[in-house]
Amino acid sequence: MARVTNSDTLPFVESRYELGMLASQRVRDLNGGAEAVVEKKDDKLTVVALREIASGKLDVANVRHEFVESYKDAPAVVDEDASLEITSEDPMLREIDAELENSLMEEAGAGESIAEDDTPDASEDEE
Repeated sequence: MARVTNSDTLPFVESRYELGMLASQRVRDLNGGAEAVVEKKDDKLTVVALREIASGKLDVANVRHEFVESYKDAPAVVDEDASLEITSEDPMLREIDAELENSLMEEAGAGESIAEDDTPDASEDEE
């Protein structure tokens, strides 16, 4: 099978969309060291993945399951004790931290005063 077309692979998948998903999952598997079920020759892994699907030798249900499971990974739990505070005793780092905190506070304060100035007074509404 020198050239693989969509029509060669469609009997083994439900749609072209699924073909793209399954082929991309199979390429990830091949990149991870999985053995190809067809001869690789000098083809790129995307072509190998499509040839595997079209050959009917690949367990498409298993690849579909791997694809779904790859998106179910639980996010890593963040350590609740972790903090962004600088715990170093280095005075230079403490000074930088203080300057950063002051500038952030000034920006927040300036934003509040602008917001207050933009609000119309009740007395202007009465005129």
